[in-house]
Amino acid sequence: MNKFIIDSRLTTGNSTIQELSLSTLLLSGNALFPWVILVPRRDDVREIIDLSEAERITLMEEISLMSHVMQEVFKPEKLNIAAFGNIVPQLHVHIIARYSNDVAWPDPVFGKGKETYEEAQRDGWIQALCEAIRRLG
Repeated sequence: MNKFIIDSRLTTGNSTIQELSLSTLLLSGNALFPWVILVPRRDDVREIIDLSEAERITLMEEISLMSHVMQEVFKPEKLNIAAFGNIVPQLHVHIIARYSNDVAWPDPVFGKGKETYEEAQRDGWIQALCEAIRRLG
């Protein structure tokens, strides 16, 4: 059996939060926006429709859970949820907390700058996200 490998473009600069039932959960390394990424641990999957029906249901449950978690932890005005894959074709879903005063509002966050987390801030967000997952999961 092959070991699932996340595309290095998804892991470089991002931090693993934890493993969910189907997906590996990452915190984006861009501190300008509270942002998590779900990566289903399935080989050669590029689109949501490539998952089995049961896996699609599980992914939607994980997206819903993480949306609630993001709302609780970051209190955004809006959540952006998307599975683009234009640059990294491996299936992954972005959940981004948005605010009308963020540097990209109302445009998409991609290409709008990047700021690296301080280690303590990153670790604090990871801990807060894990605690919220335990409460809401």
